[in-house]
Amino acid sequence: MPMTILVEKHQGYRQISLNRPDRLNALNAEMHRALIAALSEAEADAECRAILVTGAGRAFCAGQDLADVAVKDDGPPDLKEVLERYNGLVRKLRALAMPVVCAVNGVAAGAGANLALACDIVLAAKSANFIQAFARIGLIPDCGGTWFLPRLVGAARARALAILAEPVAAERAAEWGLIWQAVDDDRLMAEAHALAARLARQATIGIALAKRAFDAAETNTLDTQLDLERDLQDEAGHTPDYAEGVRAFLERRAANFTGRR
Repeated sequence: MPMTILVEKHQGYRQISLNRPDRLNALNAEMHRALIAALSEAEADAECRAILVTGAGRAFCAGQDLADVAVKDDGPPDLKEVLERYNGLVRKLRALAMPVVCAVNGVAAGAGANLALACDIVLAAKSANFIQAFARIGLIPDCGGTWFLPRLVGAARARALAILAEPVAAERAAEWGLIWQAVDDDRLMAEAHALAARLARQATIGIALAKRAFDAAETNTLDTQLDLERDLQDEAGHTPDYAEGVRAFLERRAANFTGRR
């Protein structure tokens, strides 16, 4: 049986590819398990300091594979188990102590769109589009969609995207702030690899602490956030990378960060 997740090791980072191209990389239970395992293995690897997520074939991810959801003749399907998998996956992605780049190489629909939005920096091919397709089957955005969308594009656009379930082209997604950048199709993976490699050379402990600060800012008051910034900055200030960054600045040379405490 073909592997549903492919992992490629590069210098300082890993590429994790969704690999069900015949199903437009639609998510099923097996893929969820393999993806969590791949993320955990990357997290445990001291040499891995960044992750690049993408899709095999012509799509990034078409969302949930509906054939993998049990439908009962006498009632609606039980989605609880599916949603628990999504919740665990999003929590895993957001908690990773390293930057996660997503290269959206084609359609990103439903949970597939929100899986991309759970990553730290999203690049998309100009031919790609994002669809909150849930309303088409009578559901609401999941996989963090109702949390990500209003924070990224504002309440008005978030509601329209969820209710109308219309596709948003990559260039418009970038204009709206839904993603970081739309790039030419033939440059997507080169740009994504260059970005992942660049991030893997950075002070990745500081990046991880910044991720924690931004996530906390969504619910903190200013006073609470200032206290958190103080504490996280103190933590960052005690890392070898901070000392190296200061030395490199004073010596007018490129810093040699290690990403280690």
